[in-house]
Amino acid sequence: MPELPEVEAARRAVEENCVGKKITKCIVADDSKVIDAVSRSDFEASVIGKLIVAAHRKGKNMWLQLDSPPFPSFQFGMAGAIYIKGVAVTKYKRSAVKDEDEWPSKYSKFFIELDDGLELSFTDKRRFAKVRLLKDPTSVPPISELGPDALFEPMTLEKFTESLHKRKTEIKALLLDQSYISGIGNWVADEVLYQARIHPRQAASSLSDASCSTLYKSIEEVIEKAVEVGADSNQYPNSWIFHSREKKPDKAFVDGNKIDFITAGGRTTAYVPELQKLSGSIDVKETGKPKRQASKKVSGDDDTEKPTDGEEGDLGNVKSKKGAKAGVKGRKPAIKKKSEESDEDNDSDAQVEKKNPGNVTNRKQVGEEKVSKKRVQSNQTGRSSKRKAK
Repeated sequence: MPELPEVEAARRAVEENCVGKKITKCIVADDSKVIDAVSRSDFEASVIGKLIVAAHRKGKNMWLQLDSPPFPSFQFGMAGAIYIKGVAVTKYKRSAVKDEDEWPSKYSKFFIELDDGLELSFTDKRRFAKVRLLKDPTSVPPISELGPDALFEPMTLEKFTESLHKRKTEIKALLLDQSYISGIGNWVADEVLYQARIHPRQAASSLSDASCSTLYKSIEEVIEKAVEVGADSNQYPNSWIFHSREKKPDKAFVDGNKIDFITAGGRTTAYVPELQKLSGSIDVKETGKPKRQASKKVSGDDDTEKPTDGEEGDLGNVKSKKGAKAGVKGRKPAIKKKSEESDEDNDSDAQVEKKNPGNVTNRKQVGEEKVSKKRVQSNQTGRSSKRKAK
């Protein structure tokens, strides 16, 4: 998903090309999953005629400051991207849409035309992004809950080291925690840990002062380099693990060293066992718990970030469907699946029972009456048979 470098590239493109210009036209998609808590007509009416004063970013979120509130805010999710017609804006590869034949793209969620004819579109083909209209984006979630921005608000080395020594969390999980540092996502976390030669599942509290210092410098250098080249991954150094992190395990190498893949912080993680040693008793193969914890924790970004990435999110649904079919003694899995997927149905049933509590009593009474009748009948039958015997 787009991380700090990609979102910063979008912010800078807007700053360089759109600031100081007036919005003359706005088209907002009729998509309540992405357009959050505001109607398209109200959204459009609120921004037309407004001047773009600035473009801001914190973590993986960006917003446009207009000459008066409310302001459009963009949470990029897994595939959000900014397009400016006629302007090259680096996009995360999974965010790319083909706009040669159609403009704005069919995936456009927010489109504006400026008074000089320039056109901008925020697209999201995966529909995990959020576009909001807010009076003060910094005062409400998700932005209000973010930790210091990794580029604009870096901690001092001393504070960074002190904070790590207080955390028993695995280091990658901590770096992905947007309330700790905002802007670092999966690929950036893998890169900085590789450059610092730290195992992704090493407890943060166990890192030496020297390792903390190395990691601090790695975060600074990786983010600054990625931002410097406009998040164009073709310009990232050849020594970065980035270029091989999505290759097949047996074909993934960096500087001649084999890359392995584990789960850390709930995410598929690339690391080099030869260089990133794990100290302590943690078994690297035990990846289930962190994954479950992360899926519960994720709320709003992403990130947070929700399925680990778009493909895994979709595959998860496919797997659950296959699992239901694979259960040869199929009824029980099907019932279980229904209960997991349809909370509303369960709630409705519960409400019906609450509304008609007498039904249960009546059923019991009817049952008891039937039993008593059977007993009476059996007693009568027994007596008559005894008389006949006599």
